[in-house]
Amino acid sequence: MSIKLYNTLTRKKEEFVPLEEGKVKMYVCGPTVYNYIHIGNARPAIVFDTVRRHLQYRGYEVKYVSNFTDVDDKLIRAANELGEEVPVIAERFIQAYFEDTHALGCQTADVHPRVTESIELIIEFIAELVNKGFAYESGGDVYYRTRKFNGYGKLSHQSIDELKVGARIGAGEKKDDALDFVLWKAAKEGEISWSSPWGEGRPGWHIECSAMARKYLGDSIDIHAGGQDLTFPHHENEIAQSEALTGKPFARYWLHNGYINIDNEKMSKSLGNFVLVHDIIKEVDPQVLRFFMLSVHYRNPVNYNKELLDSSAASLDRLKTAYQNVKHRKESSTNLTDHNDQWIEKVNRHHERFLQEMDDDFNTANAISVLFDLSKDANVYLLEDHTSTEVIDAFLSKFEDMFFVLGLQLQQEDLLDEEIEALIQERNEARKNRDFARADSIRDQLKDMNIILEDTAQGIRWRRG
Repeated sequence: MSIKLYNTLTRKKEEFVPLEEGKVKMYVCGPTVYNYIHIGNARPAIVFDTVRRHLQYRGYEVKYVSNFTDVDDKLIRAANELGEEVPVIAERFIQAYFEDTHALGCQTADVHPRVTESIELIIEFIAELVNKGFAYESGGDVYYRTRKFNGYGKLSHQSIDELKVGARIGAGEKKDDALDFVLWKAAKEGEISWSSPWGEGRPGWHIECSAMARKYLGDSIDIHAGGQDLTFPHHENEIAQSEALTGKPFARYWLHNGYINIDNEKMSKSLGNFVLVHDIIKEVDPQVLRFFMLSVHYRNPVNYNKELLDSSAASLDRLKTAYQNVKHRKESSTNLTDHNDQWIEKVNRHHERFLQEMDDDFNTANAISVLFDLSKDANVYLLEDHTSTEVIDAFLSKFEDMFFVLGLQLQQEDLLDEEIEALIQERNEARKNRDFARADSIRDQLKDMNIILEDTAQGIRWRRG
């Protein structure tokens, strides 16, 4: 087994070699919890949940940490607008985050640290940087001396001179150099704050991840991940802070997922195309949204629109139907041994190809293609007059393994009566429009749910079997 991943730090694929054999320390930057998450937040949650699943499937013990930024300017603004306390708003949207990401099939992190629960260790981290000469206090703020860290720019592949061109000192900032960034912000009147050696204030954004990653994973970690937009300045600043303090490499591998566009335009509030997961999954099966995200390689941009989402729904339905058909056939299978080896070898080849694609920088798009090849062979096998329990079990096992790695569910949940009625109506419309493939797919879906259709003089009736 050899897993290769694309390391943003080196700009190339590298063989994955963890710091400790058999164990992986992984940190993923989480959301700022001032609102429901949008699909841009959902993509790293889905992508790196899948990376974690694959590493676990490959036998690694993964410690997965993902933070919540539960105090910052956006939260303070939201609190002022709503007339609520910052912790109240943060708690509401942390719970909403769990609801949305669990619906998307994401496993809970081993640790979900919060800034407000980590203030003491953040202050200690900043104080150590001040003592080492990498940070300084100015008017109640504390800034990081960017030029003092020789490796600054190595993640984003920019030089200090290139960065200097666009650097400015903003209004109210009291820093020595335009490139310096804030570690601790002096409190403004009425803002939430904590006591520190530099007066009342709160942490800057970048310092929180350095402090929390160190607490829960140690001075050096294996994988640090997040959205492409975090490469600079957030992750660049994390490296500067952490490596200045410890003198050790902060993370061996940096993984970043690509952007999301809405109908070929960049998602932004100003364009009015800002899409919240909370709203999407009221109308779309969250598993379809996950499948859609994984149908594109994680480093490539994703274009989100209704047509592509509908296509993903149909594709996922085909895969689930293939699995359910195999599962249903098991009831009538026997201990037949003819051609078993040949079919099991085919199934195993699909499984090996799936693992090869996932081992190659977590290529979920190609891995899904392998799943379709497996389902095609399953459908061919089911055309035989007699099927073997051994072969059927092999198909089921590999379907289940691949779906687990991708974080997709194979088991259908019980349908409500109105959902059944809607499916029957959709089937009737499909038959009327001579879309027999869709009509058959719905029939099979209802059959798998143990819904029995009966033709009567008054039309189609249904009952649970």
